[in-house]
Amino acid sequence: MHYSDFGLTNTKKLLMRALRGKYAVPAFNFYNMETLKAILTAAEQTNSPIILAVSESALQYMGDDILMGMIRGAKYKKNQVALHLDHGHSFDSCKHAIDIGFSSVMFDGSALPLSENIKISKKIADYAHKYDVSVETELGVLAGIEDELTYADSHLYTDPNIVANFAKRTNTDSLAIAVGTSHGLYKRKSDSDKLRFDILQKIAHNIPNTPLVLHGASSIPQKYINDINKFGGKLNNARGINASQLKRAISMHITKINVDSDLRLAFTAGIREQFYKNKNITNPRQYLDFAMYKMTKQCIDEIKNIMSSTNKA
Repeated sequence: MHYSDFGLTNTKKLLMRALRGKYAVPAFNFYNMETLKAILTAAEQTNSPIILAVSESALQYMGDDILMGMIRGAKYKKNQVALHLDHGHSFDSCKHAIDIGFSSVMFDGSALPLSENIKISKKIADYAHKYDVSVETELGVLAGIEDELTYADSHLYTDPNIVANFAKRTNTDSLAIAVGTSHGLYKRKSDSDKLRFDILQKIAHNIPNTPLVLHGASSIPQKYINDINKFGGKLNNARGINASQLKRAISMHITKINVDSDLRLAFTAGIREQFYKNKNITNPRQYLDFAMYKMTKQCIDEIKNIMSSTNKA
């Protein structure tokens, strides 16, 4: 199946518009019907373009048929929604996503030697572009844990001196870079940690026509940490990226920001609150509906107050 059969668009079109308009398109991760509905409801209420991000492990969890069945049945504005494979780790995983109807894929070769990263990225781009599917690649390594397939112990900043050659040789449509963000809940050791805007500025100067992407950029709202802990959880010392830093990054060429942890926190806080306050609750629709409501509110907040993508659809 081709993504056009599902009414989707590719991310190249979305990100080039964002590059010209100085805003970012949110890439929100989802895992099931409720999280998908929360994202699409937020996009509809804000009239924002949206990227539906699915990791390899989330695709395995949902399965091809259920995932694409939900995409086919979902209601959204045509040509304003992309379905994106987040952190594909091989040519085969990216090819599979393209073949079942994804409109965009990310190949994460950041842990590979540069020559191998270029080789596989180019191979994926050659295949994807035959079907007008966009490709995101990565240079630099983000520390932290995204899921069981994406993790790293150390951080390696993107080298601005090699980005132009990499972009040219791979024919990538967008580039994910490492300038101080991290996967997971623990992105900073202290509140004084800053993104490396000096590196970002050099990268943007060297590849001015290539949309740049930030992974690991959740802000980790303290209100959800507090609620989770209040209603029986135990999360300590979680720190995200300050919204003001993210907005500054958007003004410097960042056109796509990936958000996962914030949405997990909102959803989890909603479920914990329902279980804590309603000891006899047994109907999944009741607690999942409230969790979906909390996640929708968080998506709207990110769209309005960080991405500035309201009314950009």
